[in-house]
Amino acid sequence: MSTQKLTPGTTALLVLPTILWASNAIVGRLIHDQVPPITLNFLRWLVAFVILLFFGRQVLRRGSSLWTHWRRYSILGLLGIGIYNALQYLALQSSSPINVTLVNASLPFWMLVIGRLFFGASVNWRQLIGGLMSLLGVILVLTRADWEELLALSFVPGDVYMIVATIAWAIYSWMLSTRKHPADIAQSWATVIMAQVFFGLLWSGAFAALEWQWTDWHIDWTWMLLLAVLYVGTGPALVALRCWGVAVQRVGAATAGFFVNLMPVFAALMSVFILGDTPKLYHAAAFLLIVGGIYVSSRKVGNA
Repeated sequence: MSTQKLTPGTTALLVLPTILWASNAIVGRLIHDQVPPITLNFLRWLVAFVILLFFGRQVLRRGSSLWTHWRRYSILGLLGIGIYNALQYLALQSSSPINVTLVNASLPFWMLVIGRLFFGASVNWRQLIGGLMSLLGVILVLTRADWEELLALSFVPGDVYMIVATIAWAIYSWMLSTRKHPADIAQSWATVIMAQVFFGLLWSGAFAALEWQWTDWHIDWTWMLLLAVLYVGTGPALVALRCWGVAVQRVGAATAGFFVNLMPVFAALMSVFILGDTPKLYHAAAFLLIVGGIYVSSRKVGNA
């Protein structure tokens, strides 16, 4: 599949999801003791599904290409909806935010590896250098320019969950970028997302049922929790997924993957306002490294 040049519009479509996903991690951490993690993922996509019924329910009708291609959309729903965020919420139960974000920053690496091994994608020196620059920027933010913190990191089950989640998202992105949607599904943003959310909701519902059967969790409903669920079901779910899907179709999964490294930068900026932290010089240095990595890695798109 041919890719387009990384334009300002496409860049905006890639940056916005990282902002929303960074806020999703913060919200998920704030309410992690009020709702079971896998159930939170189910509630999130239930909200998204209800909203989509007003705009994209036609894709569920008999005769839709959704049923002809149900295997593909079932896998997309499993990887991008049923697994990724469920494991992220689950990871926040046992792993520190610094570990979770650092593991998630390995996405460009998994994009390159999975693309090369299973999707016939080539890997060039620009992508390797860009990946290294972006990863250094992420590490700079996470360690606050104190390399002793990096050496002190230890892995817990939550880190393993995030590795699996990151690999799942990499596969999802490659599947999304290498095949076009059937005409009746591609007719609008809502039908494209509904095709994935329908199956993703089934997967996440099944996983949530197992969570309730095997654990003694309960939900402490408050206005804060209700608003949080509504938020993660709209912005970080619908808006972010739509922007990401369009951008991946334009520039390919490998280039898009580098933008995920902006997440910890935006998370750090949000913490300035939420926690009252003072911005540091290393924030600016990390931002330049990450943006520089994106620029270097994506230059191949412009020359294609």
